[in-house]
Amino acid sequence: MHHAHSASLSGQPAVSATARLYLWAGLILILAEWIGAISLPLGPGKVVLLPMVWALLFGALIGLASPRLPRSLAVTPALQVRSASILQPALLVFVAKLGLVVGGSLPVVFASGWALAFQEFGHFVGTVLLGLPVALLLGIKREAVGATFSVGREPSLAIIGERYGMDSPEGRGVLAEYLTGTLFGALFIAIVAGFVTSLGIFDPRSLAMGSGIGSGSMMAAAAGAIAAQQSAEVAKEVMALAAASNLITTTLGTYFTLFISLPLAVWGYRVLEPLIGRTTRASQASASISATEVDLETRELGWAGKACAWVAAAVLALLANWVGYKTLSPAAFEGMAIMVLAVFIGELLCVALRRKIPAVCTVSVVAMFMTSPLCPWAAQVTALTNSVNLLAVITPMLTFAGLSVAKDLPAFRRLGWRIVLVSFLANLGTFMGAVLIAEAFH
Repeated sequence: MHHAHSASLSGQPAVSATARLYLWAGLILILAEWIGAISLPLGPGKVVLLPMVWALLFGALIGLASPRLPRSLAVTPALQVRSASILQPALLVFVAKLGLVVGGSLPVVFASGWALAFQEFGHFVGTVLLGLPVALLLGIKREAVGATFSVGREPSLAIIGERYGMDSPEGRGVLAEYLTGTLFGALFIAIVAGFVTSLGIFDPRSLAMGSGIGSGSMMAAAAGAIAAQQSAEVAKEVMALAAASNLITTTLGTYFTLFISLPLAVWGYRVLEPLIGRTTRASQASASISATEVDLETRELGWAGKACAWVAAAVLALLANWVGYKTLSPAAFEGMAIMVLAVFIGELLCVALRRKIPAVCTVSVVAMFMTSPLCPWAAQVTALTNSVNLLAVITPMLTFAGLSVAKDLPAFRRLGWRIVLVSFLANLGTFMGAVLIAEAFH
């Protein structure tokens, strides 16, 4: 299936098809930014629907409507795969923007030392504590281990695949978590983070640390929803801490999941299953899903494809800045060029290190250096890059995420609501677990 997509995206037709994808992304982004943020009261708090949430929803709707659209307008399954491929390098532009914020806020990050170090336990234990008991009560069997030991991004798939095989119950569980997170993770966490923030119970910095859950798009969505409710100064702190937390989760997260949360999930299943486990139709609900139906391999783009993705993300971010924040100064263009430069240098560094360190980390380090006290041009770089609003850089990412969603819906429909609910609880657990631990250290 995967190679068929790849083949259809090579050669001349792919150029015009990719141009169509970028055109859709531009239209969706303009519409999302024009609608702007909408607050809906909910009990004691409120749900804030930011432009990035609209971008994600509109992208998904275009993908779903594509079979009924004329061929020249449709975002076909092959193009949805292409959108997922573009999302990876495009996210690095956002990572660079975050790194630039962190570089200037290093004292804040260091001041949060212990809170930042220990909230990691919350990320990887919260999933199990909240998700596993509910999974067992709903009658889910060993799938519960795969669905609740982490937020189920790519490293978690690799861990479970190696330990149990992807066709095992644990493999099906982690696939369910992966699918749920891919399709609804950013939307779910943006709404949850925005709502929890509006309650005014937690320090915004604790909430920021909870956002760094190891997924670029989910972290962007959560941190953006929190930052949108703060003053400009606190919003900057929020993004810096979210980025630092996400960097820790990305680098150390694999070891945490392997040595702490997976053994905890296995032990928890062994102890709790005889006590609260039930056997229902849900025990077989996820048994029909297999790895072959889910497009796990995002095709790596070449240098030309990556460069196009970086430029597209930069142009879309400037467009979002203009439509959503009514500013488009020459400084914004220069600031955006600096972000793309940081991505390019970070990518070169990643290749030089034979990809032993992920590009997310190398790009972060390069961008952090540019605004850190070590860089002689830090003040100028900060001034230029500050002219691009951080939330404007998030919206393009979630536009591409939305445009890639529809391809996974057929497999998702067969999961059954119970395993989906458990996946959402695992995501909620990782966020709230880290928030509570970070709050305890403040």
